[in-house]
Amino acid sequence: MDYFWHTSDTIPAGVGFSHFDRVHLGWLAAFATVTVVSCIAYRRMNSGGRSLFRQMLACLLIADELFKLIPMLFLGTFRLAYLPFQLCSINIFLIVYHAWRSGKVIGNFLYTVCIPGALAALLFPSWTKLPGLNYMCIHSFTVHILLILYPVVLTAAGEIRPEVKLIPKSLLLLLALAGVALLLNLLWDTNFMFLMYVGKGNPLYLFEKAWGSHLLGFPVIIAGVIVVLHAPWILYRKLKKR
Repeated sequence: MDYFWHTSDTIPAGVGFSHFDRVHLGWLAAFATVTVVSCIAYRRMNSGGRSLFRQMLACLLIADELFKLIPMLFLGTFRLAYLPFQLCSINIFLIVYHAWRSGKVIGNFLYTVCIPGALAALLFPSWTKLPGLNYMCIHSFTVHILLILYPVVLTAAGEIRPEVKLIPKSLLLLLALAGVALLLNLLWDTNFMFLMYVGKGNPLYLFEKAWGSHLLGFPVIIAGVIVVLHAPWILYRKLKKR
């Protein structure tokens, strides 16, 4: 418990976990189990139960974010960079909206952007400096699990239907969110959505090395994600028509 209330900024070196060690694999196993159980349970719920489930997940995301921010304010470790405007955490606002209001474009956005972003964070976490028994480590795992869980469960139940025709609107929404993040970065000297710079452990760093700017990697990665996530649905619908 010596390091429970530390952040990545205050933790000493050498006390964290490693990629795919027991801590990491334990969280991945928990993620897989919760996702499968939730998908099965959600499909069996009536409309009222489903609505309650969606709203509970949204509330859990808000509570998880407060679990991160409130201790920081009391301990004096808060920085503007910890606000939920990163590429993953910005989806919290969209999930909260979708849980009560729904919407095809936001649903498509959560499928296309939220799932791959949060899944990449779970598979290759950037918070390995922290030990497993640390509140920021726990938050980082649980918030990404919840971010994936919401769109995966709804997609498995057929409530989110990935559609190619909605991709342009999803990309416009992503561009609008990036515009807000850029404005905040310029005002606060932050790096929300990795718009200002990337570290060597970030895949975007490869594009900076090769092409001189990590920003050029965004359209490449986005195009690849769209193909991987939407091509199976296109193929499935074509086969179904036959």
